[in-house]
Amino acid sequence: MRIAKNSVVAIDYTLKDDDGMVIDTSDGSEPLFYLHGTGGLIVGLERELSGKQVGDHLQVVVAPVDGYGEWNDALQHDVSREEFSDIDDLELGMEFEVDTGDGPTLVTVVEISDDMVTVDGNHPLAGVTLSFDVTIRDVREATAEELAHGHVHGPGGHSH
Repeated sequence: MRIAKNSVVAIDYTLKDDDGMVIDTSDGSEPLFYLHGTGGLIVGLERELSGKQVGDHLQVVVAPVDGYGEWNDALQHDVSREEFSDIDDLELGMEFEVDTGDGPTLVTVVEISDDMVTVDGNHPLAGVTLSFDVTIRDVREATAEELAHGHVHGPGGHSH
């Protein structure tokens, strides 16, 4: 069976950044299971996996536009330190969900001064070209329940 929309797919993968540093891998653990064509993977990787089958091995380079987006300076904001007055141990790297006009967004604290806190709404991998080493381990049709729920059930997936 070839990977197509609504296929349940299991992949082994290693993800590296522009400098060849390993960001994530399934090596030493279970494969990654996902429901193809439902937004469970970044667009660039999912596109390259379409039509592949069990046993296929591929190297995929994904530009930021097809990954986690380009870096956007407009997503960094200075906020009054008073907005964080209820947090005694505010630290760089802390993440907060904030409500925006576009819905909830995750921001990361990137700078702290006595009176201001800079938060960044960019994904940590925004602006990064991603390199995937992928092997397809399994492909099957999704069940009606998986399609209704929008995610994989059972081994490697979500169980209810």
